Parts: sequence; C-alpha cells; structure tokens
Amino acid sequence: MKKALTIFAALSFAIPAAAQDGPEAGAAGSLAWHNNQQSALHILSAADGWHRLEGGVMFRRIAGGGTGPAPTVADEVTLHYTGSFTDGEVFDNSVSRGEPATFPLSRLVEGWQIAVPYMGVGDTAEIVIPAEKAYGLDGRGPIPGGATLLFTIELLGVPSKGV
Repeated sequence: MKKALTIFAALSFAIPAAAQDGPEAGAAGSLAWHNNQQSALHILSAADGWHRLEGGVMFRRIAGGGTGPAPTVADEVTLHYTGSFTDGEVFDNSVSRGEPATFPLSRLVEGWQIAVPYMGVGDTAEIVIPAEKAYGLDGRGPIPGGATLLFTIELLGVPSKGV
C-alpha cells in the first residue's frame, strides 16, 4: 500500500493545488478534481505488478500466491480492508476497528465483485476502482461522486465454502 500511496502522492504534486479541491469547489475545481481521479488509474503500470481488469479496475497482489480457495460473486467473504482516496486520505478501515468484515460479495460495489475473485484466501491485494465501478457520479456517505478509490484487501475466508 505504501508504494501505491507514494504513486498517488507523486500524482498530487503534479497537479496544481487548486485542482486538489473536491468537486464542490466550482466548475473549474471540479473538472481538475475529476481529471485527477482519472489520472490516478492511468499511472499504474504492469511493470509495477498492476493488472487491468474488466471496467478499468486495477489489481495487484501484494502478498500470498493466489492458491487459496477463491470466492465467486455468489459467495460471502471475510476480509480486512482499508479504503482511501487518491490523495491517501482513509475513509474506511476494518483493521482499525479491530475485527474483520463479512459481506455477501454480490452486495458490494462492482469493482470489488470484479477484483476479489482474483484473490485466494490468505492473499492481500490492492485494487483501484474507477468511479463507474464504485459509487458513480453521485457518491455515497463520505465518498464524493466521481471518486477513484484505492483498497488494500486481505481475504481471510470464504464462509460459504467452509474456509
């Protein structure tokens, strides 16, 4: 995650400070902010271990071999995760709450449904999800519309498969 955050931090220096304002900053600030969100996806490369999946979702395994049981979209998953924006600000973190989360994968954003099945139990991966595969242009809660999201996910189990 540190390497991904470093990449995103470098990106933030490449864009003028005015462009760092969220979409509520007016038309010009909004356009620059949205451009920053899209740029975050394009700076990730295969040379750094990133793989482009369906819908522009980016995936990189950072621990594990992908050999554990893998979930399908129909499964429930148990995992730890940290979600952050392209500037590194964390908006959600199961690790800091001290207990993993268990969700039906089919109820999560489409980007998770695309990426998590590439993981095996015991893997840790980073995924970057474009807004179109996350919360879209409307956003939700602390996540503004148009936000590209970075998650670090540790897949701990697939209860529906007995692991």
